[in-house]
Amino acid sequence: MEKKTEQYDVVIIGGGAASLTAGIYCGRAKLKTLIIEKTLVGGLATYTNEIENYPGFPDGATGLGLMDLFHKQAKKFGVDFKLTDVKAVSLEGDIKKVETFRNVYEAKAVIIGSGGKPRLTGARNEERYLYDKGISFCATCDAAANSGKTVMVIGSGDAAIEEGMFLTKFADKVIVSVMHDNGKMDCNEIAKAQALSNPKMEFLWNTVVDSFEGDERLNTVILKNVKTGEALPVQVDSCFLFIGYLPNTELFQGVLTMNRGGYLITNERMETNLPGVYAIGDVRDKFLKQVATAVGDGAVAGYGAERYLSESEVFKKQVMNEGNPSLVYIYNGVDTYSRELLPLFKDFEQSHSEVRVSCIDIYKSDGIAKRLGVDEGPCALWIKDNQIQEKLEGEITPVEINRICR
Repeated sequence: MEKKTEQYDVVIIGGGAASLTAGIYCGRAKLKTLIIEKTLVGGLATYTNEIENYPGFPDGATGLGLMDLFHKQAKKFGVDFKLTDVKAVSLEGDIKKVETFRNVYEAKAVIIGSGGKPRLTGARNEERYLYDKGISFCATCDAAANSGKTVMVIGSGDAAIEEGMFLTKFADKVIVSVMHDNGKMDCNEIAKAQALSNPKMEFLWNTVVDSFEGDERLNTVILKNVKTGEALPVQVDSCFLFIGYLPNTELFQGVLTMNRGGYLITNERMETNLPGVYAIGDVRDKFLKQVATAVGDGAVAGYGAERYLSESEVFKKQVMNEGNPSLVYIYNGVDTYSRELLPLFKDFEQSHSEVRVSCIDIYKSDGIAKRLGVDEGPCALWIKDNQIQEKLEGEITPVEINRICR
């Protein structure tokens, strides 16, 4: 089957909070934008019953309701949506390709917000109680809903113990299932000491989950002692799993830079190691994974993609001058010496009409300078046949400018 090819300015992989925000920014910038989501627009946030820490909603909001607002706003700005799975990507070069089962989408910029999934225990009936039916993965999101209740935490790493201690601010009791011997945990020693001294926390050692039980909602976790095989039913109101997180980055192995956990590495601008490719939200290596931080990621990447596309046009037509002679002056607008050199290039432009002269202020944006391999100004570049022929740094004089432009 021959696949249909469609062109976009920006293709966003994933439809969670970060991706929807990036879509809003790109759509509002009049970029032809596509969001590809394989399951449910809104991502994992849609499974959260109540979100109380997102600014602007003093009475709280449901995850589904909040993501529906994001979705409507993105569509308002003309963003297209495709509910399908991405099968392959080609991210190098000026035109990137994102391939689904039936289509190939070509784009000048790609934003990756493919998110991830919490690691599950694999115990019986687990799928039946995920998210809004008793099994949760976010204490910050769901702690308040468990005020005065008994909850269980699975795991003993830093995340499990720290989130468990946070839950004690709301729940009456937090029962922690630990697969190790008495007193042994995977978390740091400070968290361990604090947890063991917390009167609201109870530890069940040498245990793993055997099954989850209940009617429409979870009410019992059956643990198994790994040494004796004994079954231990524990009645709970909710169960929190903190046994790891798996980012959806399989498609980008060997292409984009990742850490050992498979999370994509970006700079503060959400840029990956490939030009025009951004990573946002839970798929990237970051300190806090929340809707609020996802929105920040999406805003930065959406703005960055718009700047990247506009600078690409300037770079090709003006700076590189489509292969014709070009003199480029890179300067910093807040630097007095850099500004004082501007008249030299204006004079050169007037006396050399056959040469395109471009003055690029890196104080406003350093994107074009980076493409030219320039970190700081002042710097002059003589470009011909789409190649940098000469580079002038340090003392810049009319004589030197004429010398390199030959």
